[in-house]
Amino acid sequence: MDGMAESRRDDRVIARSKLAGGEEIVLELDRFRPGMSTLVVDGTPQSQVDLSDPTSLGFEYIQRIGNVIDLIGDEGEAITAVHLGAGALTLPRYVHATRPGSRQQVVELEQQLVDFVREHLPLPRDAQIRIRNGDARERLDSLPPALVGSVDLVVVDVFSGARIPAHVTTVEFYRKVASLLGPRGIVAVNVADGPGLAFARGQAATLEAVFGDVAALAETQILKGRRFGNIVLIASPTELPIQWLPRLLAAGPHPAKVVAGRELSEFIAGASVVTDASAVPSPLPSRGIFQVPRG
Repeated sequence: MDGMAESRRDDRVIARSKLAGGEEIVLELDRFRPGMSTLVVDGTPQSQVDLSDPTSLGFEYIQRIGNVIDLIGDEGEAITAVHLGAGALTLPRYVHATRPGSRQQVVELEQQLVDFVREHLPLPRDAQIRIRNGDARERLDSLPPALVGSVDLVVVDVFSGARIPAHVTTVEFYRKVASLLGPRGIVAVNVADGPGLAFARGQAATLEAVFGDVAALAETQILKGRRFGNIVLIASPTELPIQWLPRLLAAGPHPAKVVAGRELSEFIAGASVVTDASAVPSPLPSRGIFQVPRG
């Protein structure tokens, strides 16, 4: 990279720091959207936040999860949510803004990341967001007992660098998640995969084995396995409201596709349920897909 290009990128940097393992964390201004900040961890963009408008969701997969959140209960109704993986706390901010009074728990492994985000992107003072440090799977066992059977939303967005760790992809893990959900509870899982979609298909099969009803949301070309990207899998222990599906499709971002019912069964197509004994991390994308050059 030439010095001029590096200088331009540095002009966008708000703050830099490092995690305990040496990974660089950078908060930088978005080049195209005024007011939007991007959190980059070890070269991989992780989250985007607009403090002046927390309802503005940058990444497509985050917008899709936001669309799911909008359909839980009545519009504006407070919910109980658990977020596994913090990033820049984009979705907890969104829930607070769109559903005031919601009670939220966030679990994040990297305490330095949480401290960095809260320093440079502070949370609203009245937000009922409790952040807990620790491994997402291990922390499920130490959440307040009152949450069991009462949670409306669990978001699973756990990454180590650009990959999803194996231990948060298994039937044993998802059974722990399922124990939290109330009667209308929804789990939304961010899955990253590439051509062939073997990892995503395995995750869909695993969620179906635990929850029964599953749907997949993504850009059409990603669901066809033509390029690497994010697929949002949503699941519930009760039947997903069928009226959600056209509304989710219409909400975008476009081009969008919602896979459910028989089409989801065809998508899974014999993929094995993932267990603790068989789990592997998600595939590593090529550096040019998600990662950005280091300054």
